[in-house]
Amino acid sequence: MRIEIVKGDITTQEVDVIVNAANSSLLGGGGVDGAIHRRGGPAILAECRKLRAGHLGRGLPTGEAVATTAGLLPARWVVHTVGPVWSSTEDRSALLTACHHNSLRVAAELGAESVAFPAISTGVYRWPLESAAEIALAAVRETPVVDLVRFVLFSDDALRAFTEARSRQP
Repeated sequence: MRIEIVKGDITTQEVDVIVNAANSSLLGGGGVDGAIHRRGGPAILAECRKLRAGHLGRGLPTGEAVATTAGLLPARWVVHTVGPVWSSTEDRSALLTACHHNSLRVAAELGAESVAFPAISTGVYRWPLESAAEIALAAVRETPVVDLVRFVLFSDDALRAFTEARSRQP
């Protein structure tokens, strides 16, 4: 498995799967979630509504993952995962690890060979970038089920955190 780290816009990635850092409602939001829903068009929201009307009536649990069409995005699918909110008093790193493991598991079940991840939980959920990078990189290395994992990062700070974390890992 090849791991790439780039600065860019995840909605422009030509990969099989784009991972969405979704909220549990699956109905869109801000940050990466809002960008994916806006650029992907109404087909993504329509499939998310069907999931909510079915077995995900209470929403997608934190750490879990589910796939929809990618709509107008250059990918084939969007895999939605709900990251944990950072807590200084409770260790939620297993949930952040689960986001990556479960997203890759769903991607592999779809037959995907390439996956683009954002920096899950580092926006409004306030997970520290350095910690998120360490967890994300370790999690994808533990789950080598696709040929390519690309971390697509929006800021220079995120790019630096992921690049430094990769240099510290074997």
